[in-house]
Parts: sequence; structure tokens; C-alpha cells
Amino acid sequence: MAPLLPGSDRGQIAHYPDDQLRSTTSTLCSRLGRPGVDAKYPRDNRRRVRQNNGVCRYCRGSAQVHGFTHDLGLLRDRRFALLLSARTISVLGSAFSPVALAFGILNLPGATASTLSVVLTAQAVPMILFILVGGVIADRLPRQRVMMAGELLMAAGFFGLAAMLLTGWTPLAALGVGAALSGIGTALAFPALTGIIPEVVPLDRLQAGNALLGLGANASRVAGAVLGGGTVVLFGGGWALAVSGAMYALAGALIAMLRLEPGDRSRGEGHSVLTDLRDGWREFSSRQWIWVVVAQFSLMVMAIQAGHGVLGPLIAKESLGGPAAWSAFLAGEAIGTIAGVALSLRLRPRRPILVAVLLCLPTALPYALLGVDAPLWAIVAGAFVLGVCFDVFGVLWQTTMQREVPAESLSRVSSYDMLGSLMFGPIGLLVAGSAAGLFGTEESLLGCAIIIVVATLAALLSPGVRNLRAPRPHDATDPGRQVTPT
Repeated sequence: MAPLLPGSDRGQIAHYPDDQLRSTTSTLCSRLGRPGVDAKYPRDNRRRVRQNNGVCRYCRGSAQVHGFTHDLGLLRDRRFALLLSARTISVLGSAFSPVALAFGILNLPGATASTLSVVLTAQAVPMILFILVGGVIADRLPRQRVMMAGELLMAAGFFGLAAMLLTGWTPLAALGVGAALSGIGTALAFPALTGIIPEVVPLDRLQAGNALLGLGANASRVAGAVLGGGTVVLFGGGWALAVSGAMYALAGALIAMLRLEPGDRSRGEGHSVLTDLRDGWREFSSRQWIWVVVAQFSLMVMAIQAGHGVLGPLIAKESLGGPAAWSAFLAGEAIGTIAGVALSLRLRPRRPILVAVLLCLPTALPYALLGVDAPLWAIVAGAFVLGVCFDVFGVLWQTTMQREVPAESLSRVSSYDMLGSLMFGPIGLLVAGSAAGLFGTEESLLGCAIIIVVATLAALLSPGVRNLRAPRPHDATDPGRQVTPT
């Protein structure tokens, strides 16, 4: 038999009229203890509240129970499990593609580094050009369909590239078209993903949802880097690209199974794309904490691209022992991202953006250690710290943006976020080699560390960054969302 509530609570709720009972039970259901406990209210109310995986089935909001077991209860929700599976498989396909594309192109007869550069540029430029349009589309149309279309476009692009490599018909223009399709697919899928997460995950469990999605993505990146290289060695780049395309297609099929309720997309009717872009920019620029952190991150990404893409491998070759040392660095970072998930599931800061920005300071550590010729074990430890901090930053950032930005503008704001954060990355890759020649590799790596620290300290000067507070647990309920166990 289900236990009765304590006498004081029984008496309290017995005297509440029905129109006030909903909010009262929302508070009381958090007192019922472990998941699975029932509470039978007095017979005169005929109410029963069941707390199941942190969700009150009566008030259809959060039972406000935080903890690891509570967070893992999200995995019982069919829609979240589908989204997690789709995202994990999609990132696995993304992790396959760099190795497969690079070696598949370079192994073509007569191919050079310039050939690969053209194909990669054909992939990157459409992504940058279409990312803002992708945000508009994802705010106008059902995000489930937009994300599915993005995944299927990426599948089509990689299937096309695979077919060309396997048949030997590889004109450069055709290779560029296949790469461009995958870039456009990314521009559609990413803003839609940012907006679809709050449609699937209850508001008070957004941080846990983002952390679990990050865990799947991080594990896929590690597995994809290993499996992708092995597939290229055993079967060739063409078959590896075909596997990547199949993963995107499977991710699209899983997204199609989400069965989300159609939202109101009438806000885009009668508006031009430019009008929607202006409205999205207004939402983006009106929040100081967003544009300040995006500006900070654009400088950080420039430094990180230079360090990861050019300077780090260069110094590993010169003084650390070559590819094995750099592989150890990347492995340390990957393990750090997975460890960061455990921390982000526990961390509930009252000022999430302040904590997220502060976590950017330790990300300068591995570049500083590389710059002072530290021992390899210390550099790998620094890479581990980098992975932890970046993962927690990403979870806090995504969760706060999903909570603070209106749902109807979220995809457009996330597209401005992505564009601004990545826009200086190619500059870092371009100037890294010249900087190493002019100033030295170690000095250039120290410069990367200094850029990260200065950009972070500048962001901390913003009141919007320092003062934005997360809602208290009792304010974070979302009566309109419910986790449905399977």
C-alpha cells in the first residue's frame, strides 16, 4: 500500500481547492523520496501523485530530484533515446569522414594537397554561407524535419563521394559538389539540433540531456577516429565514405521516428529571410552574455586551430617523438571530454556563464606546456584538462542558451553563435605556419596560450557574463513537458 503523506502535508493539501492543487502537488511530489514511491492523498481529494524518474505524473512537471540516477532516467524516455542514438551515430559518421576523405582524395591518381584543399574548401564554404539560412529554416519549419533533411543531405554527399572513389570517376567539380552537399547538410542540422533539444528534454533536465548527448558524441569521436582509420587501411577511402554516408542515413531515419508534436511555425509567414535574420540578430545582440562569449570564443578557436592543426603536430615531430606523442595528446583530450560529462552531470552553478567562462582559462595550459618544452606526461595531462573544461563549458553554454533564448528564435541565435565562434578558425590555420617561421614554434604556442587567457579575462569584464543566474530548482519546472518512460 502506498504510504500516506506526513500529517501536516495531508492537512495542508486537503484544504486546497482543485484550482490550486496542481501547483501544490508540484512542490509536494519532491518530498516523496526515491523514484517509484507513490503518495495517496486523502480520500476527499482523490488525488494520486507518482514520482517516476523525476517526473510528477500529476503536475506533469519536474519532481525536482537531482542526481546521477535521476539524470539517467532520461534514457527511459523514447524520444530522448532516439535523439541520443541519432546524434551519436551522426557524430560517428562525422568522425569517420576526415580520415576517409583525406586519404581517399590523396590516393587518387594525380591528386595533390591542393586537390584535397579544394574539396575541403568546397565542404566548408557552403556550411558557413548557409548556417544563418539554416537557422531561419529551423525556426520556421518543424525542426525534426529540418534536422532529418540535414542528415540525409550529408548522407547523399558522402554516398556520392564514395561512389566516385569506388568507380574511379573523380572529376574535381563533382567531388566538390558532393562535399558541398555535406556542408549544406551540416548548416541545416546544427541549428535544428540546438532547437530540438528543449522540445524533447524537460526544462529542469536540460543540463543532463546536453551532458548525455555530449557523452555519446565524445565516445563517437574517439571510436570514429580509430574505426575510420582502420576502415581506410583495410578497405580504402571509398568504402569508409560509404560507411559514413550510411551512418548519416541511419541518423536521419531515427530523427524521423521522434514523433514530435508540431509546433507553431506561423511566425515566419509573410516574413522575408532577411527579416528573420534581422530578428535573430536582434535576439543575439540584445543579450550581452551571448555576444561577448561568442567574441571570446572566436579568438580562442583561432588560437586552438593554430595549436591543434599546425603548431602542436609540428613540435611533436620536432621534439616529442612524432605521431605517437601527438596521438597521446589527442587521447588525453578525448578522455578528458568523457570525464567532463560526469562533472557536468553533477555541476549546478548558480552563475553558469561565469563558471563556463572561468573554465576557459585552464584550456590555455596544454599550449603553454608545449611552448615551454614540458615533459610529455605533463602535456598529456594538460590535454586532459582541456577536454574536461571544454566539455563542461559546452554543456553549460548550450543549457543556458536553450533556457534563456525564446524557443521561436533559438535556432537562429545558435546559427549566429556557430558562425561567430568559427569565423576566425581558418585564420589561425593560415597564420600558424608563418608565425612558427617568424617567431619559432614554441613562442607561437605561448602566443596561443596568451590569446586564450586575454580573451577570457576580457569576457569576464562583462556584467552580463558575471551576473546571469540560473533559475532555482523550484522555478525550473516545465509543466508543458513530460518524460514518457518506455
